[in-house]
Amino acid sequence: MALAELPLFPLGTVLLPGGQLSLRIFEPRYLDLVKRCGRSGEGFGVCLILAGREAGEPAIPATHGTEAVIVDFSLTDDGLLGLTVEGRRRFRVEHTRVRDDGLVLGDVQWFEDSPAQPLRDEHALLSVLLARILDKAGIEHEGIGKGQLADATWVGWRLAEWLPLEPAERLALLQEPDPHARLQQLVDRLPDFQPE
Repeated sequence: MALAELPLFPLGTVLLPGGQLSLRIFEPRYLDLVKRCGRSGEGFGVCLILAGREAGEPAIPATHGTEAVIVDFSLTDDGLLGLTVEGRRRFRVEHTRVRDDGLVLGDVQWFEDSPAQPLRDEHALLSVLLARILDKAGIEHEGIGKGQLADATWVGWRLAEWLPLEPAERLALLQEPDPHARLQQLVDRLPDFQPE
């Protein structure tokens, strides 16, 4: 399969498919990137930083990431460009190179999207947990075990987004190709979130 060139935006967080992220843009390399993406409608890749920092010298990105598409923008109170991006396709970075302006480009392999798969009985509790989280956040849903709350892939991504996981844990979930295995990893972590 042919590789695609994708500008990369290394961050200290993991963007998951279907998730949203707010960004403040101030470095010239990223302002140019946003301008190009705004004109073309194309996205860029968000990868967890393995070494380095978000600003300054180019950081070393993780080998897996998520395509980010701009869904909203505004000026922040401090006069910077604020973006809201949404996660779409997952990818694996095969090679990277750094342009003269410091922008990291990656040759990426896209992952196939998993078709909707029903939750297995052993993961039904996760639909209940996610419904409670969405209720507390004031987000409407169709009800436990219905619509998206019955889809193993969607439930896994949303729980990985909402549960208090470390970035490295979210990265491991992003790398997992099987939605049921992803849910099992979340089930295994649930006891760690119980109050003492």
